[in-house]
Amino acid sequence: MVAPRHLARGSAIIRVPKPVGPLSGLADERRCRQVDDMAETLKLFYSTAKVRLGFLIMLCALAGFAVTPGSELSPWQVLVLGITVLVCSASAGAFNQWYERDIDSRMRRTKTRAFVTGEFAASFYWPWAIVLVSELAILALALVTNYIAAFYLFLGAFCYGVVYTVWLKRRTWWNVVIGGGAGSFAVLAGAAAVDITIGPAAIILAVVLFLWTPPHFWALAYACKSDYEKAGVPMLPVVVSDRIATWTILGHVVVLVALSLAPFYYGLSWIYLTSVVVGGVYFLRETIRLHMKPGIPQAWRCFASSIAQLGLMLVGAILDRIILG
Repeated sequence: MVAPRHLARGSAIIRVPKPVGPLSGLADERRCRQVDDMAETLKLFYSTAKVRLGFLIMLCALAGFAVTPGSELSPWQVLVLGITVLVCSASAGAFNQWYERDIDSRMRRTKTRAFVTGEFAASFYWPWAIVLVSELAILALALVTNYIAAFYLFLGAFCYGVVYTVWLKRRTWWNVVIGGGAGSFAVLAGAAAVDITIGPAAIILAVVLFLWTPPHFWALAYACKSDYEKAGVPMLPVVVSDRIATWTILGHVVVLVALSLAPFYYGLSWIYLTSVVVGGVYFLRETIRLHMKPGIPQAWRCFASSIAQLGLMLVGAILDRIILG
């Protein structure tokens, strides 16, 4: 047994030397192992909750806030808005992986997820914990901003976690079309936090998000078509010919890129316009290439360009507010 380093005796303190030798080595090794285990667990939570996607959804909410004129939110209110949206998105992402573990086990892209490998036990405590965390985030947003913003936050989590994951994904190719509402509700939550009367710029951004989700996921589904066929998930590229799939993707991209320019006419500046033009041209170019010469490598490039386009649009809207007010 190792003695404590400090022993009190009356008013004096006796210093006991730090243990050395084998005992010290074992203690250091144990601490290192604990740190490694904690880091590994955090990495598992990060991937299981789809936190990267959560940050993108958080940007959607912040962009909705940024394009909405009205009373200013304090910095801490904006912080709560971002955190609550991130937490709700991460909770919905974790539920998605918990619920889809049977599908994930049949797909090469997802077979190493924690609920498939058993690194996280897929007990029924998970959905209860996820619902509780989501409710706390929604309540926090309601108390800090207003109940309309919190309601939109609830609708976004419900749309992804239940409408898309449970009701539609295994049944119809319309899954990502209707499920695309999740990102749109995040924009509306950010706008409603400022003004419950949603302005035209925020509504346009929400529609752009709604149109963006299908081609984003369809490009991924094209690249992973064999996986989705094996899992029995009826994504559009699985159920129609390559020509129809790429035409549909291209049609969505043309409309969303054109519509993304519209907020410029509702008060946004050249910062936003430059961002959406650069991102839109890039996304459109890669989509045209996918249609002209369909293939898995080009599908991945199209998928990457969709993320770049959305990121530039959202960051452009936020910078527009920060720099020019």
